[in-house]
Amino acid sequence: MTETYLLLTYFSPMNKKIICLALSAFFGVAHAESVFITLEKDNALAIVNPVDGTLIKTVPIGKRPRGIAFSSDFKQLYVATSDDNTIKVFDAQTLKETGRLPSGKDPETFALSPTGDKMYVSNEDDSLVTVIDLAKKKVIKQIKVGVEPEGITVSPDNKWLISASETTNMVHWIDVKTQEIVDNTLVDPRPRFVTFTPDSQQLWVTSEMAGNLMVLDANTKQAVKTINFSIQGVTKEKIQPVGIVIDKNRTRAYVALGPANRVAVVSAQTLEVEKYLLVGSRVWNLAFSPDQKRLYTTNGVSNDMSIIDLESQIVTKSVGVGTYPWGVAVKP
Repeated sequence: MTETYLLLTYFSPMNKKIICLALSAFFGVAHAESVFITLEKDNALAIVNPVDGTLIKTVPIGKRPRGIAFSSDFKQLYVATSDDNTIKVFDAQTLKETGRLPSGKDPETFALSPTGDKMYVSNEDDSLVTVIDLAKKKVIKQIKVGVEPEGITVSPDNKWLISASETTNMVHWIDVKTQEIVDNTLVDPRPRFVTFTPDSQQLWVTSEMAGNLMVLDANTKQAVKTINFSIQGVTKEKIQPVGIVIDKNRTRAYVALGPANRVAVVSAQTLEVEKYLLVGSRVWNLAFSPDQKRLYTTNGVSNDMSIIDLESQIVTKSVGVGTYPWGVAVKP
């Protein structure tokens, strides 16, 4: 490969560029990630090339798909098909179904352990968290939590499993080793999404009804700050925070604000809102590109996804994907 590139010095700049592109494609040097989006009302999965902003294809996936994630090696794709009462497992390359997990009734969201051996599923109707051994594809425990659990996450250090109960207005701190609740924190009404900072020191919780975000200290399990959102020309009741992502350097966080049709850019250091980015209607969930230079959003009512360039903090493109896009995952 090195010798081949040395030969390029004898070609004109234009021919050199063409040859480089061809060689990169042949040897797999240049490649773009694919964005996978669950379409809740189409019972399908949309696959998008985010570099040129095109919908590659749409694949039937199961009834009312929502939560979605790849295995750590990106060989398997997990999709919660709520009305099938299961989490389906697909080959990430062929998208052929390879199995089903016993998730309990009406799975909506789930979290994978950092070690990749367990899955934790929110069972909203039964007020349970179901723990699945992925190798055995068996339920090893069901944990009773508050009413209507939805948001769920595991700390990067694999110490805490967090379940947020929408009606109880609590986050439950579950010890990963014992799989028992050891503490509860009262939060603002209707907590929808939870995530840890990369260092596991803070838990961020969005409150859909209060229209804010609470940042909790993982050691004291108490709030260190409540972040409020205010957008000129948007009424307070339309600001309904849902999904959150925090970059790997804990520099910025991005918060989906639902019917406000905005993504809030928040400093993960000062915990202050820096700006708002206008995206599609009813933004639900978010995912970074592998290099964290782009951010992808699912916009449920406008039936599209937004692509945000994070270096310029500009929304560069929207791509129509299908009816009611909900979950999003990225494959390198």
